[in-house]
Order: sequence, then C-alpha cells, then structure tokens
Amino acid sequence: MRIRKYGWALIVVMMLLVGCATQNSHVLSGGSAVELRSFQTRAFDTTDKHKMMRTTIAVLQDLGFIIDKVDEDLGLVTGTKLSGYQIRMTVIVQPRGEKQLAVRASGIYNNRAIEDPMPYQNFFTTLEKGIFLTAQKID
Repeated sequence: MRIRKYGWALIVVMMLLVGCATQNSHVLSGGSAVELRSFQTRAFDTTDKHKMMRTTIAVLQDLGFIIDKVDEDLGLVTGTKLSGYQIRMTVIVQPRGEKQLAVRASGIYNNRAIEDPMPYQNFFTTLEKGIFLTAQKID
C-alpha cells in the first residue's frame, strides 16, 4: 500500500518535471529566439562605428534613457529608463561584412526580456531618423 502511494507521488513529480523540461526546451529550440533576434537587429549601410555609437547614445537619451555604460571597443551602450517602471536597454554595434554595421538592441522590462516587437521597431525608427540627421549634420 505504501509503495503504491509513493509510486503515484513519484509519477506525478516526474510528470511535472517533464512538463517543465518540455516548456523550457521550446524556448531553447531557437524558434522564438530567432524571431526575437530578428526584431532586435538591423543592418545599416555604414562602417563608421564611432558615429553609429554616438547616434545610438543620442537616440537613447531622446527616448528618455539615462546612459549607464559605453564601451566603444565592444560597441556596447547600456541605458536605463525609470518612469514608474524600469526598462534597461543594451545596444551592441558590430561590423557586418565590409560595408555594414549590425545594431542589436535588447530590452528588459522589470527584469523580464521584452519580446514584443513594437519597442524595437520604435527604437530603430528613431535610430534611422537620428542617422539621417547626423548624415545631414543637423544636431
């Protein structure tokens, strides 16, 4: 009788663990990660990393972020926005081929990754406008 009682408990625990593993394996399988990365990344037809970093910093500030860290060697800009909630944005600028730079933005809202494409679209729309203004030498 005791063995049956504990046997069922063991089966229930194992089923819960398998269910958790299945959920996590979906996230790790790459389907949603690849889609998320497509929202987060844009390529730009320029090789001027310094100018792209400066424009990225200006855009984040225009969007209300306080710049926390800049490392031009790594192409890293991190900013935080506090407005009743906390958003942390990390932007990486890296060469892509010989004629482009790839810009990848990664956002965290209250310690959870932002998976909605809209904030990334807004960021990149504003960045494109900033690049245009920088190219036209308009501050």
